[in-house]
Amino acid sequence: MSKNIVWRLLRRNISAGQLAGYAIANLVGLAIVLTAIQFYRDVTTVWEDEDSFISKDYLIISKRVKGLGALPGTNDADTRFTNEEINEIASQPWARKVDGFTSAAFNVYARVEFGGNSLSTALFLESIPDDYFDVSPRGWDYEPGNNQPVPIIISKDYLSLYNFGFATSRGMPQISEEVIGMIPLQLSLSGNGRQQWVNARIVGFSSRLNTIAVPEEFMDWANSQFSETPTESPSRLIVQLDKPGDPEAEHYLEDHGYESAGDKVNNGKAAYFLSVVTTVVICVGVIISLLAFFILLLSIYLLLQKNREKLHDLMQLGYTPAQVARHYHLIVAGVNTAVLIAAVSVMLISAHKWNEPLQSLGLHPSSPLPTILIGIGIILVITAGNVWAISRNVRKRFFT
Repeated sequence: MSKNIVWRLLRRNISAGQLAGYAIANLVGLAIVLTAIQFYRDVTTVWEDEDSFISKDYLIISKRVKGLGALPGTNDADTRFTNEEINEIASQPWARKVDGFTSAAFNVYARVEFGGNSLSTALFLESIPDDYFDVSPRGWDYEPGNNQPVPIIISKDYLSLYNFGFATSRGMPQISEEVIGMIPLQLSLSGNGRQQWVNARIVGFSSRLNTIAVPEEFMDWANSQFSETPTESPSRLIVQLDKPGDPEAEHYLEDHGYESAGDKVNNGKAAYFLSVVTTVVICVGVIISLLAFFILLLSIYLLLQKNREKLHDLMQLGYTPAQVARHYHLIVAGVNTAVLIAAVSVMLISAHKWNEPLQSLGLHPSSPLPTILIGIGIILVITAGNVWAISRNVRKRFFT
């Protein structure tokens, strides 16, 4: 009964318009934040797709070839990276990890026979740490001394060039990824006064790496057997970026005269632009929510000012500040709960609207549960701030 009396005394000066203004402002801010977060999570699933239109957070860089640097008898030291240069790149804030391509320092000749036709060509081989591959094929291991075929990963572009360029012009059969993996290859390794044939097999295709890659174990063994000179410094580096499309990476490459393979830097700008826009939108939502928070504080301050005499009377009757503040707490908790439900509904409806266009691009929307949990966390923080501010103001009014 006493609670009802307190409520009837305090609710007379409560402004429904002020509460509605707070609720609408808080709803707009929270809905913007949750919708932006969910959209960012849905769109960034593209980075998990190796064939996505947004580039991965990797760069393959090399030095520009000048003059006759590529001709026999000329010095190619200018196109190789020294340890100091590699360490300098690794120390940049945008570089998470840097490694070099290890090239075959010996002659490689490949031969394949299929469909009654024979194809042979000189070849180049490279190796990098396994962490940088975008594929994890079965059989990607090699132990020197065994008679097992050497596993090879090639660029998907090479197979396309063969099928739609070389094969069509020479009347040779086109082959799929599954079929080419079953075709046996033979590699001739020669150098340092030695020559040896080894069997090989293509086990995977990479969208990230424009190379013909073999396991590091094979490369180390082959260089030790057939190379006439010690392994030279790498002429190509692969860099894992801290975030895709970082413009600082592009500026660094330009300042030092480095080149990136293909248009990775330019494509990466799409990912960077997306992260920047999402951050701006989230910040706008947070600002609106903060403004709503201060609107409520101002409303509570004015309400307590109007109820100053009633609060004094309640204190004389033996009511504590906590008993009085509890009623305001319930109002705020109810309004914030309604705001959370409405904001989550707006986010889910918006996500439903963009899911079909994203799926047409081959993207798979992510679960909204993490975003809903973020919304719950935000509203709990806002409610805790409201409760603290109300309790503080009520105590202040009680004893003044």
